[in-house]
Amino acid sequence: MANNEDQFKKVISHAKEYGYIFGSSEIYDGLSAVYDYAQNGVELKKNIREYWWKSMVYMHQNIVGLDAAILMHPTTWKASGHVDAFSDPLIDNKDSKKRYRADVLIEDHAEKLENKAQKEITKAKKRFADAFNETEFVSTNARVIGYREKKAQILSSMARLLEAEDLSGVKALIEELGIVCPVSGSKNWTDVKQFNLMFGTKLGASAETATDLYLRPETAQGIFVNFLNVQKTGRMRIPFGIAQTGKAFRNEIVARQFIFRMREFEQMEMQFFVRPGQEMKWYDYWKQTRLKWHHSLGLGPDNYRFHDHEKLAHYANAATDIEFKFPFGFKELEGIHSRTDFDLKAHETHSGKKLQFFDPELKESYTPYVVETSIGLDRMFLAVFSNSLQEETLEDGSTRTVLRLPAILAPIKIAVFPLIKRDGLPELAKQITEDLQWDYNVFYDEKDAVGKRYRRQDANGTPFCITVDHQTLEDKTVTIRHRDTMEQQRIAISEISGVVAKSLSMKHWLQ
Repeated sequence: MANNEDQFKKVISHAKEYGYIFGSSEIYDGLSAVYDYAQNGVELKKNIREYWWKSMVYMHQNIVGLDAAILMHPTTWKASGHVDAFSDPLIDNKDSKKRYRADVLIEDHAEKLENKAQKEITKAKKRFADAFNETEFVSTNARVIGYREKKAQILSSMARLLEAEDLSGVKALIEELGIVCPVSGSKNWTDVKQFNLMFGTKLGASAETATDLYLRPETAQGIFVNFLNVQKTGRMRIPFGIAQTGKAFRNEIVARQFIFRMREFEQMEMQFFVRPGQEMKWYDYWKQTRLKWHHSLGLGPDNYRFHDHEKLAHYANAATDIEFKFPFGFKELEGIHSRTDFDLKAHETHSGKKLQFFDPELKESYTPYVVETSIGLDRMFLAVFSNSLQEETLEDGSTRTVLRLPAILAPIKIAVFPLIKRDGLPELAKQITEDLQWDYNVFYDEKDAVGKRYRRQDANGTPFCITVDHQTLEDKTVTIRHRDTMEQQRIAISEISGVVAKSLSMKHWLQ
């Protein structure tokens, strides 16, 4: 665990040092759980957003985009259930004065049991080597079965208590499990209370006449209220989807783990409208399609897992998370939900407007069911960044820090260096830079020895470095260096685009 904490500290430090993420308004001592994306961070974030958008909108003829306003009519949030039901169960430790989400404390405790089960599996793997049959071991080993049954029992109890809104029962479960405060180590807990997460604001010229509004806590409702607008103007037929990326705001009392849980964050959501009765077919389709998208980035299939929800939201009939192995353990990265017809029907009721689709095949109108895929862009950023940051020992015994970002997502694609700052090399290097920057984000650097410049770009995640030297003046060839292998090739200037194109092509990654 200590190693993971050390790794996470390195991720946070590296993100600041290399211009990826700064604390918001740092000169005024900042604002808790609010961050600014710096010059490289804004590029990585944009590239992740674009990778999602192209795969979701451009690769599906029946999915279109939307950019709805952050401010919406207040009745929207009454209809969606957020006014009455959008809250977290919170508990305070009386000794440390720290506040926690009660459900997260219980989930973390349950996850420790899964870690114990994994340790048993790892020990057995070492003991039996090639003869090890994991499926058989997991289904027969008493300890592994015991840990996993206990974990399932705890999560099931928690889900049942939260479903019944039995907050005293949630506290009793925390006490029964002997859960301690991570800071003080004490079990001196307050009662559990519900806390609404929406940020309130006002619209109007004066306090007396102002309308009370909310900053949207999710982007989905902007899609639902525009369902008919998009369907009619786009002449869309069921099944079809509406995709959107944008800011959402939640007054997280327990914001933590860097950009994993923030008060101002960005979502990438797609709501897919289907015939009633076909939602489970599409739910399974989107589960597999979204996992395939994650795998396409090459972060390692072992770093992902599905986690089906024990407690379903008020609008869902099925829900799962794609969890990613962050430095602090497996946590939710993306949610896939079968939302039934809850949203459209609720907005019909509260607005008095019909939100139905006339199906020409069935010759009838109905309220579509919805399958949602929702991913946090900031969490995706953290998953990619933390997984890519590596320290490696080279053959000569020295070490290098390398940020192995998927090339398609890297902020700077190519760095161009003149070997020295004279003899016409800078002029030629700048010419190459100007030619390449029509297609790629290119960085020019002539400061320090070329070895130091390579190391800087390795730590910054740049996949290719081009070096212009005296031979370039003679035969119009340059050295291209690959970040991951440090391999260097001599190629013609005219070949640069062809050599990098495949690694930097959306088609190469998404296919």
